[in-house]
Amino acid sequence: MATTGPAGAAARELPLPTAGLSAARRWTGLVAAVTGLPALTIALVSTGDDLGLGSVLLLYLLAVVVVAAIGGRWPGILAALASVFAANWFLTPPFHTLLVESRDSIVELVVFAVVSLIVSVTVDLAARDRGRAARSELEANLLSDLAARPVADLSLAEVLDQVRTTFGMTSAALVLAPASPGAGETVVASIGEIPGDEPSIRVTAGGKLMLVGHGPQLFAEDRSVLERFAAAAARAWEGQHLAARADRLVEVDRVRSALLAAVGHDLRTPLSGLKAAVSSLRQDDVTWSPAEEAELLATIEESSDRLADLIANLLDMTRLQVGAVTAHPVPVALDEVVSRALLDVPSETLRMTIADDLPLVSADPGLLERVVANLVDNARRHTPDGRAVRLEAALTAGRVELRVIDSGPGVPADLWPTMFAPFQRLGDRATGAGVGLGLAIVKGFCDAMGISIHPEHTPEGGLTMTLSLPVAAE
Repeated sequence: MATTGPAGAAARELPLPTAGLSAARRWTGLVAAVTGLPALTIALVSTGDDLGLGSVLLLYLLAVVVVAAIGGRWPGILAALASVFAANWFLTPPFHTLLVESRDSIVELVVFAVVSLIVSVTVDLAARDRGRAARSELEANLLSDLAARPVADLSLAEVLDQVRTTFGMTSAALVLAPASPGAGETVVASIGEIPGDEPSIRVTAGGKLMLVGHGPQLFAEDRSVLERFAAAAARAWEGQHLAARADRLVEVDRVRSALLAAVGHDLRTPLSGLKAAVSSLRQDDVTWSPAEEAELLATIEESSDRLADLIANLLDMTRLQVGAVTAHPVPVALDEVVSRALLDVPSETLRMTIADDLPLVSADPGLLERVVANLVDNARRHTPDGRAVRLEAALTAGRVELRVIDSGPGVPADLWPTMFAPFQRLGDRATGAGVGLGLAIVKGFCDAMGISIHPEHTPEGGLTMTLSLPVAAE
């Protein structure tokens, strides 16, 4: 886990310490009391009258302090009571009885009992204070590390991994509350394998977010820390959403800037042609021959077509950028779609080999028409004059493949990955080449319809674009 500073290192290895003593230490203290006090008593009895009762009680007090330091309050109290009994029974005259013959001995035993109990409680409280201090320090380091990190650098997976490691969970997840009654929770992110049973830990993270986990039950002090971790997880999730939104805005801004830079020239060129042709036809002092008028009208028609194609591509690219393209695949005949897409293309520039007995394909007819039109338009721009663009279709491995083949200069294989990016062209910009949206639109529409497209080298030179269309179900 990527954390910084000593707090991060500690959190990777150890969970938060408890404020009191662990069960293992209590059992160790009990074992020390049960074994140590009899051994001390045997040693003191064997010395006879060499030690006075005050010295004996001091030795027992030392044993009580050791037991309390190891096991805490209850083992210390047990050791204190056992010490009073042993000192009275074995080492205070009359021996082997609870009677005490001397008032000084009674005072010594009573004072010893009170001091032993006070020492046991004090040692236990000191141990608890040390545990709370260590816990508070580690908790502060963990939470300050999360709070100090910028939102952009705060990983949701890291926060969940920190939660799982700190509290000894088998899994931790951030879930989104159901949007409607009866709906299930949505897992935003998780660490560890989530079992199918109900989570043992559930903490509100803010809004509709919940932090859930599977593992041991937590004490009240642990739950308060977990609530802060849940807030950090929610902050990390919101930060990721803000970062994604910022990236999207940056991309939109980049596309908008590229669009403005690209369409400036491409719009002016056909508009200038339109303006010049219309202005020429409207001149009263010039008499145009029929051939000249036909040429000017052809210029107007060509410029209008270029404007229409440019605007259609810009609208299509805008729909793709905002995710507004929705495909509705239906069974269609490929030859009919291709024929409609190429109605305005001069027949002498095309050579089609598409059998009419091919099976129906599953595609959106409108989107597929735009795909074919853009592929053919791109192929025609790169095909030398006097040569035709070829369209071939065949059934291959259970799919219908449509190939659009040009005999132009081709494209190096290392540039194929960038061919479908918007505003990308090979070589320098040429007048009338468009804004470089055709292949980007083709890729976007194909992705929407579930159609794959890939480039290939044409054997005799050029580029072949292959569409692989699924066969429609019977």
